[in-house]
Amino acid sequence: MLRRWGWLATLGTLGAASLAYVVVVRGFLDPGVGHALGWPLLGVLPMVVFGTWLLTVSASAEAVYVAVAGTGMAMETAYLTLVGLDPGAIHEPWFPWASAFGLAGESLGVTGMAVMLACYPDGRPERRWQQVAARCTWLCLLGVPLALLVLPAVAVPAHMDLGGSVPNTAAVPGLAWAVPAARVLANPYLPLAVGLAVFAARALGGPPEVRRRLRVLLAVTVVTVVSCTLWTSLPFHPLVALLVTVALLALPAAFVHGILRYGAFGVAPDERGPVGVRASNLLVAVLYAMVVGTPLVLLSDRLAAITVVLVTALLAVALLPARAAMQRWVARTVLGDRDRQLTMLNELGRLEEAGEPQELLARLAETVRAGVGAAWVRVRLAGPDGRAADVPHGEAGDAAGDPAVVHALRRGDEPVGAIEVGPRHHGEYSDAERALLATVVGPVTAAVANVRLTAQLAARLDELTASRERLVAAQDDERRRLERDVHDGVQQDVVALIAGLRLARNRLARGELAEAELAELQDLARGTLTDIRELAHGIHPPVLSDNGLVAAVESGAARFPVPLEVDADERVRAERFPEDVETTAYYVVREALANTAKHARATHAAVGLARYDGHLRVTISDDGCGMDDVVPADRGGLANIRDRVGALHGTVTVGLNRPSGTTVRVELPVLGGRDG
Repeated sequence: MLRRWGWLATLGTLGAASLAYVVVVRGFLDPGVGHALGWPLLGVLPMVVFGTWLLTVSASAEAVYVAVAGTGMAMETAYLTLVGLDPGAIHEPWFPWASAFGLAGESLGVTGMAVMLACYPDGRPERRWQQVAARCTWLCLLGVPLALLVLPAVAVPAHMDLGGSVPNTAAVPGLAWAVPAARVLANPYLPLAVGLAVFAARALGGPPEVRRRLRVLLAVTVVTVVSCTLWTSLPFHPLVALLVTVALLALPAAFVHGILRYGAFGVAPDERGPVGVRASNLLVAVLYAMVVGTPLVLLSDRLAAITVVLVTALLAVALLPARAAMQRWVARTVLGDRDRQLTMLNELGRLEEAGEPQELLARLAETVRAGVGAAWVRVRLAGPDGRAADVPHGEAGDAAGDPAVVHALRRGDEPVGAIEVGPRHHGEYSDAERALLATVVGPVTAAVANVRLTAQLAARLDELTASRERLVAAQDDERRRLERDVHDGVQQDVVALIAGLRLARNRLARGELAEAELAELQDLARGTLTDIRELAHGIHPPVLSDNGLVAAVESGAARFPVPLEVDADERVRAERFPEDVETTAYYVVREALANTAKHARATHAAVGLARYDGHLRVTISDDGCGMDDVVPADRGGLANIRDRVGALHGTVTVGLNRPSGTTVRVELPVLGGRDG
C-alpha cells in the first residue's frame, strides 16, 4: 500500500507539474509556442489522468507502467514547451541537463508503454523469454545518464530537430569509450521494438485464452503505431494529429474494456463493475473537457479573449446533457439499469402479497425477468429427492434453449429448488448483473421455500385427511367383522348353551337328566370359551401386553402357513417399547404377513426387529413372486400399514427383495422404553 501511494505521489506530482507548466506557458504566456495546447490537452492529458487515477484503485505493476508512460509524455511535452518558448536556451550551460529531463520523459513514456504492452493484462507474460525481455527493456533508461555524461553532442528526443548538434558541456572526456552503448540505449525505438515484439508474440502466437484477452488492445496498438509513425513524418498535419489523438484516447478505453472483461491491472472480480464505471466516467469527463476546450485551442489566436471564453462557456453548458447521458449509458451498460433493479428488489419484498403459491412463483419469475432484462425466467421446486422438478412451477417469458444463469436455491443444507435465467434481450449479463442475481437468491430462496413448505403442508393435510378416512373406514369394517364374528360364532354358541341348560334343568326336574348330557354342555361351554379367547387374541393378544413385541411376533410364527423366521437381537428382546410402538409394530407385521400369505406365493418369509439410530426398524421380507416395480406405500393393502406408521411419524419403504420377493421396511421413532 505504501509503495503504491509512493508511486502515486511521485508520478502524479511530476506529471501534474509538467502539464501545469505547459498549460501556463502555451495558454497564457505565449500561445504561439509550437502547436499550442492541442497535443498536451488532447493527447497527453488523458494518459496522465488515467494513469494517475489507476494508481488510486490498483496496486499492480501494470498500473505503475501506465502511470509511468503518461508522466513521461508530460515531461517530454514540458521540455518541448521550454525549448519552443526560448530557442536560445540551447546555448545555455544548463541546457544539457534540461535536455536530459526531456530525454528521460521520452524514455519513460516509451519504456512504460512498451513494458505495459508486453505484460498486459496481469503484469506477467506467459513464457520465460518474454519475462526476461520485459525486464531488460527497463535497461534503456540507463541511456539517459549515459547520454548526458558520454555523448559529445546534446541528446534530444527522437522527433525533435535543433537545426544542428549542440555541444554537450556536461560530457566527461574519459568516458568516450561508452559512446556506442549510450547511442544504443538512448534510442527510444529499441524498448518500443522489444515491447511490441513480446506483445505481438503473445497476441498472435500465444495460448487461445491470451489471444482472446489481447484482441482489443492489439487493434488499438496497431492504430496507435501507424498514427505515431505518420506523426514522425507529418508532425503538424491536422488529420495525422487527429488520428494520434484518437489512438491515444482509445488506449484508456481498451484498458477499461480489459478491467471489465478480464480484471486487468489486478482489479478483483467483484470490483470490476464499479472500477470500470469510475474509469469510464473519468474518460467521459476528459473527453468533455477536451471538446469544451477545443475553441480555446483553435480560436485563441483568431478571436478576442472574451469571445473565446463565451464560446467555451456556452459549449460547456450545451454539452452537459450529453455528458450526463453518456455517463448514464456507461453505468447502465456496465452495471445494468439500476432503477429497474431497484424496482425488482422492491417487488421481491412484496411477494408475500401474492395469494396462491402458483401466483407467487409466477410473480417471482416475472420480477426477476424484468429486473435484469432476461428473455425468460423459470422457477422449479425441489422434489423429495432434492432434485429440481422437470416441469417448472413458475415461468415468465417464452422459455427456449438453455439458461444463461442457473442458481440452486438452498436453505441450509436442504435444496428447495432452482431459478433459471435465460439470455438477455441484448448482449450478455454484466458482472454486476450476475452479482445482483446472486444477491437476490436469498429472498428468492425464502419465497420458494415458503411455497414449497405450503405445498408440502397441503399434501400432508390431504394425506392426513385421507388417512383418517381410511382409519375410520377400517375401524367400521373391523367393528362390523367383530359383530359378524360374535353374531355368527360366539353368540350362537352362547344361545345354544343357554337352550341346553334350560333343557337340562327341565329334564333334571323330571328326573330324566343323564350324565352324558351334562358332559355335552360342558364341551359346548369349553368350545365357546376357546372361541372367545381366539376373538380376544385377534383384537389384542395378551402375550403382547405380558411378554413384549418379540414374543408376540414369535407366538404367531407357528400358525403362519409358510416357514417364518424371526430375527431379533438380545437388546430388542430385552427392551419394552412404548405401548403404541409395540402395538403398531405388531399389527404391521400381521398385515404384511397376511399380504404375503394371500398374494406372494412364497416358500419362506422373515421378520427382522432391530434398534437403529433412535428408531425401531421392522423388516418383513419373502421370496415370493415379487412385484413388477416398487409399489408406493399408499396403494392396495399397504395403506393400513402406512396409516398406522404415519400416526407415529414413522416411515414405510416397499421394495424388491433380491433375488426374488418383496421387502417392507418400517421405521418407528422410539422416544423411550417402559418397564417390562
